[in-house]
Amino acid sequence: MIHPKAKFFLEVETGQTPLESSRFAVIPVPYERTVSYGGGTKDGPKAIIDASPQIELWDEETKTETYKEGIHTLKGIDCKGSEEAVFKRIEKYVQNFMDKYKALPFYLGGEHSISQALINPYIKKYGKKLSVLHFDAHADLREEYFGDKRSHACALYPASRKVKVVQVGIRSVGLEEKQYVNAGNVKTFFMHENLDINKLIPQVLKNLTDTVYMTIDVDGFDPSVVPGTGTPQPGGFTWYDGLKLFKAVCQKKNIVAVDIVETAPIKGQHITEFNVSKLLYRLMGYLATKKK
Repeated sequence: MIHPKAKFFLEVETGQTPLESSRFAVIPVPYERTVSYGGGTKDGPKAIIDASPQIELWDEETKTETYKEGIHTLKGIDCKGSEEAVFKRIEKYVQNFMDKYKALPFYLGGEHSISQALINPYIKKYGKKLSVLHFDAHADLREEYFGDKRSHACALYPASRKVKVVQVGIRSVGLEEKQYVNAGNVKTFFMHENLDINKLIPQVLKNLTDTVYMTIDVDGFDPSVVPGTGTPQPGGFTWYDGLKLFKAVCQKKNIVAVDIVETAPIKGQHITEFNVSKLLYRLMGYLATKKK
């Protein structure tokens, strides 16, 4: 039997918890405008949510039923209209959410450019106390790309001008952005230089502040783990090394928000959306079991 399309993340029989009493919120942001190779990121949020009922509710690693903490899936952000209008709408949405609710948000993209609008309200709130963990194959530090400052290739540039950005998994850097790598507020851990995850994790934790926004481009993983993404690069994180890094950050730092971007479903293949859905639930588990 093929499971019907899900209305919300996990879609347990008891329904979803009211937002006001939920520990976590899932917010789709199906924006796609500047992809430069493979497309389909606008379909990522729906695919992840549709795959989620296949995830077992008891997590074998954290040994918890994380959904009992409360997970609420919102309708999501309207991404129709001009680029400028959409980015203003995203930022306003995030600010309103922060003002009204205590649930920790997981924003599901969509292309990586949305992180510009998503992160900005957190920078306004926390200032230099905030740092960004940037998990990605690409540096995304171009000031503009083909004349567009809101391109996916510029996703982390604005944040890097204001707060500390710690990059992991990086294995693709453009000529025009190499000047920003390991300069100013940016600490870059190139993948080929940091293959030992046990040595990498302490360095990442040391460079992050106590308050962290996590932006996860799924191409930070090796394509064997997440094949469905617009610009895959060889040699990325394996599943367990990636999880080990995320677990350490989730349990050692104060995570204020997470975005997971660049999921581009492949027709007839469900590896990507299932794995990203499981990643999302696992991250919630790490945060729910954090020692106080």
